Amino acid sequence: MDPLSTLWETFFDLDAMRAALPEMLTVGLPNTLILAVSAALLGSVFGLLLAVAGISRSRWLRWPARVYTDVFRGLPAAATILLIGVGLAPLGMRVWGPDPYPLGILALSLIAAAYIGEIFRSGIQSVEAAQLEGARALGFSWAEAMRLVIVPQGIRRVLPAWVNQLIALIKDSSLVYFLGLVASQRELFRIGQDYAATTGNESALLLAGLFYLTLTVPLTHAVNWIDRRLRHGRPAGAPIDEDDTEPALPGAVEGSGR
Repeated sequence: MDPLSTLWETFFDLDAMRAALPEMLTVGLPNTLILAVSAALLGSVFGLLLAVAGISRSRWLRWPARVYTDVFRGLPAAATILLIGVGLAPLGMRVWGPDPYPLGILALSLIAAAYIGEIFRSGIQSVEAAQLEGARALGFSWAEAMRLVIVPQGIRRVLPAWVNQLIALIKDSSLVYFLGLVASQRELFRIGQDYAATTGNESALLLAGLFYLTLTVPLTHAVNWIDRRLRHGRPAGAPIDEDDTEPALPGAVEGSGR
């Protein structure tokens, strides 16, 4: 058979895609989003704690944060998922029963925390020292200045990098199938893999890949748009909200340049 015909029949069989489409929409897509978004939120909370600990003056906070980051960034994601999913399975059995789903979310969260923590740390450290000094001069304590002034600015600066990490989590969610999810918990990749195994045709896997592209490509363009807005501000000629304008300084002369 012609190699091109074989390739087409193996990966572009529309009937095989049509058969897998309903389950991917109703089961795979929601589970993929639940895994990725849950891990991103939990990982952001853990990562923010890691970032603050990583810049702390106390070595008892700084060094554990650095060790955690190095370990979870150095291990392959699949190895971490297996370590958490299998190693903590007895504990999970006692807490919520034979359901590997929470352990999969936990594993993805721990992985995400290591990367997001570094993202937040770089953002916080990029804020000018004068910001902290000014907050302290206004009577803020160090903790209040970090919480109300420095951390919000740092997070805003690294928002595009955070969205990039969400894109990575959407793709890494496919590795949770190692834990043996039940039929109602399968994500996109697992459903495509099951259809490919039962039919001998890989078109369902290609369909799963198209779903991942549908999720990640718009997010990629959103990252680029956010990055441009943060770097260049409001586009020229865009309408200005009156609430955003600042009142003129007393004594300022219009057109004086002051």
